[in-house]
Amino acid sequence: MSNTKDFKIAIAGLGRIGKIHLGNLCQMKGVQVVAAMDPLEEGRQYAKEKMVPNIVSSYSEMLEIGEIDAVIICSPTNTHADYVEMAAKAGIHSFCEKPLDLSLERVVEVLEVVKKSGTKLMLGFNRRFDKEFRKVKELVKNGAVGEPHLVKVTSRDPGAPPISYIEKSGGLFLDMTIHDFDVARFIVDKEVVEVFAKGAVLIDQAIGEVGDIDTAIVTLGYSDGTMAVIDNSRQASYGYDQRVEVFGSQGMVQSNNNFMDSHKLYNDKGIHAALPLHFFLERYQEAYRIEIMDFIKSLENGNEMPVDGNDGLQSLKIGLAAIKSLKENRPVKISEIFCE
Repeated sequence: MSNTKDFKIAIAGLGRIGKIHLGNLCQMKGVQVVAAMDPLEEGRQYAKEKMVPNIVSSYSEMLEIGEIDAVIICSPTNTHADYVEMAAKAGIHSFCEKPLDLSLERVVEVLEVVKKSGTKLMLGFNRRFDKEFRKVKELVKNGAVGEPHLVKVTSRDPGAPPISYIEKSGGLFLDMTIHDFDVARFIVDKEVVEVFAKGAVLIDQAIGEVGDIDTAIVTLGYSDGTMAVIDNSRQASYGYDQRVEVFGSQGMVQSNNNFMDSHKLYNDKGIHAALPLHFFLERYQEAYRIEIMDFIKSLENGNEMPVDGNDGLQSLKIGLAAIKSLKENRPVKISEIFCE
């Protein structure tokens, strides 16, 4: 690996998330973005504007450019597993946006390749790096609420993604709720052993026509008998709703939404305030910066990744259990989800 003065990074995929990561990397000391890859001209043009020296349209070509310490993978989901595997075989560390793959078998296969290669893999569960969620975890860890009994996660988007995206994303549980499954494990440091999911199409019938849902409640059972509940909606009229609560034997801790501003208007019609920040790019802007910094620091210091392949594997298992639960209308044990 290069020393901290010339840590060499390549980035694959320059859509919305890729642009955020590239922008953050370009501002970090001791980091040099040596290559960027995107099949679309728009993405390659953005890399040119950021003065990336090597810009290509092929991932394999990018890996052959020269010395690369780590690759940031922000390409479509169906490329993630292949790209991580190729990087590992080339001795290159990977940061990969979630999910690693929609197939449990493929995820297990790739994680084994990474392990054998001796490289490191971090998955992009960015909410772990949000200051609100981190504060809740810190308080829970320090015993501020006593023994945690209940976790509540609210995650509602301001609008549904295009149908073309939903058709390929694995559906609500694997493209949206998977973040909440990770939060449910992270916030109390417990493993989920049972899932019971209920869902409906209440917003857009076109979502149902491609086999998905847009509204859901998921109940999780932890290994110690405590519980979590997650509520999801593809469309909240008031903006991006991101809240978490932990109730325990000695108290409760909550994190609320971040708002456009903190003003409150009082008049004869009531009390009025700003709406929550519109969507994930605005809400988690700082979290994206911190997660990439933590990835680089972990590599430089030889530490374990703050979000590793097993974290992605466990969230995928919970998601697959939720799909099975919804389909069969019953609680599903995580132990029922295994490679064929």
